[in-house]
Amino acid sequence: MKKRGVSFGAQRYETLDPVRISCELASECAELTPVARRVLESRYLLRDRNGIVIETPALMFARVAASIAVVERKWGKRDPRDVASEFFRLMASLRFLPNSPTLMNAGTPEGQLSACFVLPLEDRLSSVFETLKQSALIHKTGGGTGFGFGHIRPAGSRIGSGRLSPGEGKASGPVAFLRLFDSTTEVVRQGGVRRGANMGILPVSHPDIEEFILSKLSGGIHNFNISVTVSDAFMKTVEAGSNWKLINPRDGRVARSIPAKNLWSLMAECAWATGDPGVVFIDRVNEWNPTPEIGPMESTNPCGEQPLLPYESCNLGSFNVRAYVKDATFDWKSLERDVALAVRFLDDAIEANSYPVGAIQEITYRNRKIGLGVMGWADALLEWRIPYDSEEAVKRAEELIGRLEHAAVRASEKLAEERGAFPEFQNSLWARRGDRPRRNATVTTIAPTGTISIIAGASSGIEPIFSLAYERKALDGERFEFVHPVLPGVLKKSGVRSAAASARVMKTGSAQRLRELAPAEKRYLRIASEIKPEWHVRMQAAFQKHTENAVSKTVNLPAKSTPAQIRKIFEMAYRLGCKGITVFREGSKGVQVLTRGVRRKKRG
Repeated sequence: MKKRGVSFGAQRYETLDPVRISCELASECAELTPVARRVLESRYLLRDRNGIVIETPALMFARVAASIAVVERKWGKRDPRDVASEFFRLMASLRFLPNSPTLMNAGTPEGQLSACFVLPLEDRLSSVFETLKQSALIHKTGGGTGFGFGHIRPAGSRIGSGRLSPGEGKASGPVAFLRLFDSTTEVVRQGGVRRGANMGILPVSHPDIEEFILSKLSGGIHNFNISVTVSDAFMKTVEAGSNWKLINPRDGRVARSIPAKNLWSLMAECAWATGDPGVVFIDRVNEWNPTPEIGPMESTNPCGEQPLLPYESCNLGSFNVRAYVKDATFDWKSLERDVALAVRFLDDAIEANSYPVGAIQEITYRNRKIGLGVMGWADALLEWRIPYDSEEAVKRAEELIGRLEHAAVRASEKLAEERGAFPEFQNSLWARRGDRPRRNATVTTIAPTGTISIIAGASSGIEPIFSLAYERKALDGERFEFVHPVLPGVLKKSGVRSAAASARVMKTGSAQRLRELAPAEKRYLRIASEIKPEWHVRMQAAFQKHTENAVSKTVNLPAKSTPAQIRKIFEMAYRLGCKGITVFREGSKGVQVLTRGVRRKKRG
């Protein structure tokens, strides 16, 4: 049998054997929930040509660990076999998981490991269709893409040499191209297992901004989140009640002026109706752009937590915070140890990655961005019996992300001593501040962790508990039932023995109407829609204080919320230093992935 190998420059090395790793360390795997096993089987575990699953969860973790750790041979500082064992233990314990493309593709011919990409869109038809092709290649491998449509001339603009001629046409505008990209995504399966995800962004100064804001309301767009990049100047204009100038990006001329407050209200009204657009505070994003000499950031990945330069990619990973809770305390020592290992893992992944486009590899190697974040934050608060909507929760959030960021930066600095700083370091924000050389331009990101949190058995990202019992709809239409693991214990401890009481919680997902529970218990059992919006925003702002990239967070709102309340949420997020904000009003989308309560069918 021919041995497989991996190349670094002119050198070629034999790969590590995942079967050996799995056999030696399988006993150290944490127990997976039935739902986690079903998700792994449907999306992540390898299959043969007949579609039969041929991989166990332990083998998956071993495959990933082996394919990432082999990169260690490039520097010759550590034995890759030892590093692979450490990577395996970190993942198989469910303390840390990398983004989905790494779990899906590491050690396979596909080999594309990144979740987040931003692709450029220039005001040329050839550029648009080249980017369309590149996005299809990325979606095929499981990555998500973001696009800034701000350079596209507005609809109705003249196309041609500038001389009037019978054949001269009119520009379609950014929204028409948004719909083109959406349609293309519809026919491309992500990694064969999930539909492509996109972010479409337009500056608040673009002449087509109103059409863009209304685009989800008018229907036909299913594979895009959309956001508006809002500048400090616009926010000041809203506050002053003045008119806002819309600028044609083609020639820099003022197309027209409109009341800034009207535009601001339109964003809130459409977010109320559809959940889109989100808002990105672009000046704050670029204030923390680590490599400003390369250029400004104009877009983010699909969920908004990763602002990137054109062609940049980023590898993410998240820690299951609940795994470090020890009764009333927190195991900081173990977290800091694991952070150092995870920084090494994600930096190795940059080398092990197979890039779908050469330009992506080039700028990714120049900046080497990674993003460590958390999941299971709401679970940790439940373990501590701390309400999500409390000063104590916000205080602990800031402490957690502050210590995580500090550990990640120190680990990146240590890795730079071993491997060298990222090539753009001397021109970076960090060098200007007098910081020590580091391996990675960024190290922290708070991602939504949708599927990997299911694998870990954790609440998603930094979100509050969506519901104590809920159903999740998969792409194939199958529905999974979830009951939060803390719920049975709380009900039992509180003396709730009534089957009818338990059934009420299962049906509604809420414990607030249980007479058997004390007010203090109901307080920390509040679910997302029962928490006032300002606490959602304050929690996001607390995590943003020590997150180098951005924070994915959705402000969940009850159905009765108003556009005026959403406008206030946007304004609060701006005041508190968030880089962006997204809201979701219950019932505002025709199809929801998550549904509160478990609606079991009657047997008969």
